Amino acid sequence: MPEKVDFDVVVIGLGPTGGTLANLLAMHGLSVCVLEREAALYNLPRAVHFDDEIMRVFQTIGIADRLRRHLIVNRGTKFIDPEGKVLIDWPRPRAVTENGWQPSYRFHQPDLERCLRRALAQYEHVTITSGARTTSIRDHGDHVEIGFQQAGEAANRGLRSRYVVGCDGARSLTRSAMGVEMASLGFEQTWVVIDLLLTSRAVDLPDRTIQYCNPDRPATYCRNVGRRRRWEFAVGPDESPEAMLEEAAIWDFLAPWVGPAAARLERKAIYTFKSALARQWQKGRVFIAGDAAHLMPPFMGQGMCAGIRDTANLAWKISFCVRKGHDEELLRSYQSEREQNVREYIETTSRMGEFINALGDAQISNTVFARPDGTVGMNSITPSLGSGLGDAADALLNRTFPNVTLADGSSFDRWFSTRPILIASSVIGNLQNIGAGNAVEGQIVTTTQTPELAPLLGQFGVAALLLRPDRRILASFPGGAGFDEFLAANRMLLS
Repeated sequence: MPEKVDFDVVVIGLGPTGGTLANLLAMHGLSVCVLEREAALYNLPRAVHFDDEIMRVFQTIGIADRLRRHLIVNRGTKFIDPEGKVLIDWPRPRAVTENGWQPSYRFHQPDLERCLRRALAQYEHVTITSGARTTSIRDHGDHVEIGFQQAGEAANRGLRSRYVVGCDGARSLTRSAMGVEMASLGFEQTWVVIDLLLTSRAVDLPDRTIQYCNPDRPATYCRNVGRRRRWEFAVGPDESPEAMLEEAAIWDFLAPWVGPAAARLERKAIYTFKSALARQWQKGRVFIAGDAAHLMPPFMGQGMCAGIRDTANLAWKISFCVRKGHDEELLRSYQSEREQNVREYIETTSRMGEFINALGDAQISNTVFARPDGTVGMNSITPSLGSGLGDAADALLNRTFPNVTLADGSSFDRWFSTRPILIASSVIGNLQNIGAGNAVEGQIVTTTQTPELAPLLGQFGVAALLLRPDRRILASFPGGAGFDEFLAANRMLLS
């Protein structure tokens, strides 16, 4: 390591993925610089959905309570044919999940980004440089050199950091600097996206997302927060998307639902919905996350969610390397764990897109909607992580530990800071000696201290669990003899 670096980590991009990553790294005590190309926050709608797993990450970085004032609970999605017949009803239950939050939320992206930036402002060891266009990234083996150009300046500036993470979107300069290509997973279609602000309360629009499954004009309607509503229309092979975004054309498309007397156009855009994965997410000390690493159609609202899952996986691993020394095996586990998870989301979402573009029983049977009993329906999915850390023979490996409510009304996550946590049954006799001589860096929680956890250990069928900082199970101990050996085998996180 060089005698001096300017920062532990440089994050390129201050969207939801970069903003969340910077907050997580800051919580770990790392010095962080965020380079953001835009001079000011983009104040128009983009992403509109996230789920309970993501809300739990937001709880971790301390913005959940502030953010929830700006959210509505998503009621689900209906898939209908051109005659209005409901093909598939995908309701989203309102009950709190094991993550401690409701399953699905709608939001306005500028509200989220303001919350993320406000949280970052509390850290003296975080620097945000806006209006900064990254020009070069060079990995020197023991550090990374980053060149950037500040708005209004002709000369380049430079930084040195231990690690760089590119959260810089689908056209990622970081990915280009790594020399990494995107591999297509098959789905690619151009759509126009139209965001409106309703100006009349007399407009009667659905309170749920509607997928209009029409081969002649596939479309999507989204009920967003406040008076915001979104429509998305597929562009035909012989159509001009630019022509479709002319104002007269927009109101022609929207005529079945709303007109200019009852709404104001807030945003219009052309998107290419595609499914793709970067072939490599890491080279040396340089990483990519979010849209820089993977792209998916928006039909499940999981694009932003996937990026934030990346950050939860990567942040603690980089922190471990900063504090303990560079660990190639630990860092390689980032892609090996995350790629499997995001691939399933991409493939599922792509099949949804194929369904929206087609009709008929034959098409339904070939999609994610088919069930073993011969019926069709849609359920949320929770893809597992790929192989990475831990023993693949452990049936509990990488399971998410529930964010249960404790006797005092607080959530289990209050026990977490930035360290691993060992949950152990009181039947293990030598717990008092675990932390002797600072042998264990993680937090230790016993069922004697917190009896509410005893039923959970019973449910998992174990006497002890070791949890990673991202709330995933790294290892389980079934009970009986061998607890010291269990601790020794997991010394990587415990010491």
